Amino acid sequence: MSRPTQKADTPPVPVRELSVVSADGARVHVELHGPEGAPAVVLSHGWTCNTRFWDAQVRDLAVDHRVVVYDQRGHGGSPAAGPGGYSTRALADDLEAVLKATLEPGRKAVLGGHSMGGMTIMAAAGRDAVREHGAAVLLCSTGSSRLTAESLVIPLRAGALRTRMTAAVLGARAPLGPVNAVSRSILKYATMGRGSAPERVAACARIVHACPRGARVAWGHVLAELDLEARVRELRLPTAVIAGTQDRLTPSVHARAVEAALPHSLGLTELEGMGHMTPMEAPEAVTAKLRELVVTYVTVEGAGSTAAAVREEEVA
Repeated sequence: MSRPTQKADTPPVPVRELSVVSADGARVHVELHGPEGAPAVVLSHGWTCNTRFWDAQVRDLAVDHRVVVYDQRGHGGSPAAGPGGYSTRALADDLEAVLKATLEPGRKAVLGGHSMGGMTIMAAAGRDAVREHGAAVLLCSTGSSRLTAESLVIPLRAGALRTRMTAAVLGARAPLGPVNAVSRSILKYATMGRGSAPERVAACARIVHACPRGARVAWGHVLAELDLEARVRELRLPTAVIAGTQDRLTPSVHARAVEAALPHSLGLTELEGMGHMTPMEAPEAVTAKLRELVVTYVTVEGAGSTAAAVREEEVA
């Protein structure tokens, strides 16, 4: 029997919610959607976002996939960081904890990451859990280094001034304020393509403006200093890359550099007219690529069951 259709403006209802403990004791909010024994997909969102960012993918895939989504530390339902703070190591720790908590030993999954979520997968490339559980990877709108130098958000020529101004924007402590026509326009300019549908811009704005200021600032400083070039070369899983041609935050130069450095690249797909928020701007294309990776690299026999794998405290 098919699952009931949910309205596009309401969040998908998870089958189970977990609070997973990371290496430093930080707690990570995790949601599991879809049939327990179905082929698995694990999705990691980007800076200032939360699990709602993947709503379109969850609605589509959870009909016949086990979909795992989680909030990066300090975002959504995951509290602010503890002793481990905010770093690429913390990103890798949290992903590893999620994989161990939601996938039984040896069970494979397609790993998908957008922006900082893609950086998370790169940071964790050499981790045992990624090697054990990763079948293939989709990197959306992401980069491995030089984010402030290559960003096109500040409309100046490339150089030291633009780099400093971009870093200042990433670490700005000013509150984002309410979602209104002005803030939607600013967000659309910085993160989405010119032709993005108004309802998708509005949904994206609600997600970004809900991010706690402390986490936004702390992660902004991490992104300003990002250098994961060596980690990309350790990502030995079959990896596809998606980028928008109008991405100002991580322009296509990043996608091309990442794709060229991958040991097992499946190629780069550039989405014409899309900006940085590709899973929300072009959900059909991103979901189709995830499905393609599952069909090619995850067998039903290898999917297994997660019943014995949920080893962390369940949210009441």
